[in-house]
Amino acid sequence: MTHGYAINPRKDAYKEGISALTGLATSVVSDVLGRTIGAVGILPVNKSPVSVCGNAVTVSVRSGDNLMIHKALQILQSGDVLVVDGGGDISRALFGEIMMTVAKSHGAVGAVFDAAIRDVEAFEHHQFPCWARGVNMRGPYKDGPGSINVPICIGGMTVNPGDIILGDGDGIIALSPEIALEGARLGKEKELTERKTIQTILDGKYDDAWVDAALKQKGAL
Repeated sequence: MTHGYAINPRKDAYKEGISALTGLATSVVSDVLGRTIGAVGILPVNKSPVSVCGNAVTVSVRSGDNLMIHKALQILQSGDVLVVDGGGDISRALFGEIMMTVAKSHGAVGAVFDAAIRDVEAFEHHQFPCWARGVNMRGPYKDGPGSINVPICIGGMTVNPGDIILGDGDGIIALSPEIALEGARLGKEKELTERKTIQTILDGKYDDAWVDAALKQKGAL
């Protein structure tokens, strides 16, 4: 194999974990798993509310080059989320309407880029969820190298092929299949607790005594 190139098989989706996590908020799941998981600086480009929960197909490319992303499009299947480590470079777009249309035709449910994308109106028009570090109209190179289905890092978060990608208006988190069900269980418990807290606020019964208690413990009151 030529140095700098790797094309590995797609990991099968962990459907039970995807089903359990679908609909949960990224902030809630991140909270219950120690508030350490989540990509920083990668936000949705869609204008309308977006959410996704699917199987990670990962790609690593050199800055400004999308040759291996085109190759990755060929292996996408229903329920996949394309996740690309472009080194955080936003000087050139790695993905646009044509590639998005190809991904969608293969059944992909979203895309995540630690890089720039373009044709943002098309993502909104076709209701295809996409998260990116930036937007730039300038096109990419197509020379390589790059790797498909390898561990990558986007926004400071490690993503392995076959991880479950959960995304919404707040951003993106990745969960390994091993922790997916526990994350979903704890997340659902926390969402129930938060709904009850909000109801106490609406009912005028919210108890914020913990604030002063915490400050007294620190000697601030």
